Amino acid sequence: MKMLSIAFMMFFSSAVSWLGDFSVAKTEAAQEHKLILINFSGSDWCGPCIRLRKEILESDAFVAYAAKNLVLVRADFPRQKKDQLSPEQVKLNEALADKYNPEGKFPYTLLVDQNGKVLFSWDGFPNEKPEQFIGQIEDNRPQ
Repeated sequence: MKMLSIAFMMFFSSAVSWLGDFSVAKTEAAQEHKLILINFSGSDWCGPCIRLRKEILESDAFVAYAAKNLVLVRADFPRQKKDQLSPEQVKLNEALADKYNPEGKFPYTLLVDQNGKVLFSWDGFPNEKPEQFIGQIEDNRPQ
C-alpha cells in the first residue's frame, strides 16, 4: 500500500497545471526562465481541440517536458452550459483571444516568451507525435 501511495504522489507531482491568467503566467515564466505555451481550445465542442489535448498535451512525454520548460495557459471557450466558466475567466480568455487569436481559430497554440512575444504557432491540430511537437518547441527556443 505504501508503494502505491508513493507512485500516486510521484505521478501527480510531475503533472502540470494550466493557468487561466496570462499575467500570472508571464510573471511565473520570468521568475523560472521558461517559455509560455498558450492553447486556445473549445474543450466541449471542438474535435481537433479534444484530440490535441488527449494525444499531445496530456501525453507523458509532453507533461514531463512542460513541467521543466514551460508555463502553460489554456484559454477555453466551452459552449455547453454545464462547462461554462466564471465571468472573470471568460473576460481573461476573451482579452487573450483579442490579442493573440482575433480570428477565433480552434485549436490554436502559441509559443511565446516571458514578454508575450510570439515565437511559434500551431494553427489547428499539429499532425505529429508528442516528441515532434516538443522538437518544434525546442527548435523555436531563443538562443
